Amino acid sequence: MSDDSHHAPPSSRDVPRFAGVPTFLRLPHRPDDAQDADVAIIGAPFDGGTTYRPGARFGPRAVRDASALARGFSTAHGVDLFTELSCVDGGDVLCVPMDMARTQDNLKARVAELDAAATLPVVVGGDHSVSLGPLRALAERHGPLGLVHFDAHSDTFGPAWDVELHHGTVFRAAMEEGLLRPRDVLQIGIRGPLTSGTDLNYAGDKGFRVVMIDELKEDLSAVVGHIEALAECGAFYASFDMDFLDPAYAPGTGTPVPGGATTYEAQRLLRALQRVELVGMDVVEISPDHDRSGNTALVAVTVLCELLSAVALQRRDARDD
Repeated sequence: MSDDSHHAPPSSRDVPRFAGVPTFLRLPHRPDDAQDADVAIIGAPFDGGTTYRPGARFGPRAVRDASALARGFSTAHGVDLFTELSCVDGGDVLCVPMDMARTQDNLKARVAELDAAATLPVVVGGDHSVSLGPLRALAERHGPLGLVHFDAHSDTFGPAWDVELHHGTVFRAAMEEGLLRPRDVLQIGIRGPLTSGTDLNYAGDKGFRVVMIDELKEDLSAVVGHIEALAECGAFYASFDMDFLDPAYAPGTGTPVPGGATTYEAQRLLRALQRVELVGMDVVEISPDHDRSGNTALVAVTVLCELLSAVALQRRDARDD
């Protein structure tokens, strides 16, 4: 990519971090022509799939504000994501509060447009139901996807109040639609209490690898190894629900569950994605009204930067080979 089309945030030595209109990671706002970038971060301000605490529709806005503190150089990877990747804020997808189907169609169309232009789509939500539209778009082009899923919940549960699609059924729906390679689905951080002893049966029956929080806590390095083993297994989608983290670190989410991961554990795991072929990713369930400190949005920015740093390292290594 030429220097003229390389998009990056301005230096904070030239423009103070608190100045200007907030965008994701202080990147150029390109809602209409993001296709000349390596990465487009797009907002999905939708919480119509929420079953408990609403508010995730305000997640993208909160992340934009918090991301003024983002910095591009990863000391863990030794790579500057903004040097290796041309990145833009691709704007928000039109999400209709009372229309799940139309919202999913709009998400699918936007992600398909970016993917066709070889621009990596990164979605900031929004409740976890917003993962389905991107999965539909990416599976059409790449075939069924592997999934690395960080969450307190498996999201393979059944209907709620006879409604088939909500944030707790999104990966069940993806599986039923043939969007996933079940043997390449890795769910990390799952924990209880559960509504019933059968809540995880669907994931187990389909062959998903479910890593409960106790397994993670007992041997973090082994779980890192599970992620690293996915290298060269095909195309993957990474989905990070903020309730993967303990509420002490991220209280601003729709269904917080005590006993979760620390931010450091999350960083260790996300860094293991550096060899996994990622064709799309999301960070979801940021509900800023439930966190007056703003810490949840800031942690979401950290997650976002870790994901992008892993991609940046892949691109650098591929170029150097």
